Amino acid sequence: MRRCFVCAADMLQPTERHLTYPGGRRRDFPLACASCGLLLTADADPDRCRADLAERLAAPAFVPDPDGAYGLDLYTLRSAATGASLGIRALDGDGRADLRRPHGIRAAQADLYALDVGETMPVSLGLLCRPADLERVLAGVEAHAAWTDDVVVLLDASAGPPRAMAAAGFAHGAVRVAARPMDGDFGAQRNALQDLARHPWMLQLDADETLDAAAGRRLPALAGLAEAGDVLSVGLPRRNRVDGVLSDVYPDVQYRLNRRSVRYGGRVHERPVLDDGWPRSAIALHGAIEHHLGRAHVLARSRRYESLAPGRGRPEEEAALLRPFRD
Repeated sequence: MRRCFVCAADMLQPTERHLTYPGGRRRDFPLACASCGLLLTADADPDRCRADLAERLAAPAFVPDPDGAYGLDLYTLRSAATGASLGIRALDGDGRADLRRPHGIRAAQADLYALDVGETMPVSLGLLCRPADLERVLAGVEAHAAWTDDVVVLLDASAGPPRAMAAAGFAHGAVRVAARPMDGDFGAQRNALQDLARHPWMLQLDADETLDAAAGRRLPALAGLAEAGDVLSVGLPRRNRVDGVLSDVYPDVQYRLNRRSVRYGGRVHERPVLDDGWPRSAIALHGAIEHHLGRAHVLARSRRYESLAPGRGRPEEEAALLRPFRD
């Protein structure tokens, strides 16, 4: 098994983690996913594991298998459940504490519910783009009218206050365009965009990214799930497509669904800065951001990023982006 059967990350590595099951049985696992936290036996079969997990997620409550080839703590179960468009509810105070202090040693047990009928939080959509891309970006916002009533576009241009723009599917004033010079600081630009949100949560996308309507419609429920778990930042997988070909850099999790108060750090490859660290973040697997790239852009990107932030350009990522996806 090269990739995690839950989140598809190519990040399986040795571990000394263990889980304690109902009744007190302890099991040590030799492998863990460094992305979502899944635990695995050395001989785990991904297809059988995937089928077993799907069967357990189809029940009203998740019950762990003490003899299974994989193990989940509650934090990992929350991510796995979103892949089936489900949310989880901890059974007790200990379970709620496990979500705040991952990765726990107790095997996951939780009630399950459909995200579509769960509690929701309103979510704004923020879009970063250059003036040359504005017309195309505005033409694409109609697809998001099913899940948000607040869209703001921040241009990399001379500073200007938000102004209302007409957009199909939205009421007057629901779509706004503001401007601010980015000056090579992606983190600062995202923070300025965060401040323009009218709702408590915002999803941010770049001009070369899209999110399909089905995934968008579940964002308010994901924000509700995050609120219930004291989560401030939710990461979504991103599919990098170079000239239309899916890249091997996947899931390339991007923490783009955030509480409005969350700040990004880093001039390039920016990420949310959370005072209490990554336990206040979560990974959602209900859909993926589509990132549309050209080969020429990939070849130039790391050099540009390195010039903006020496040592952080990630030149090694160039070859991986140009390599087709393999399981």
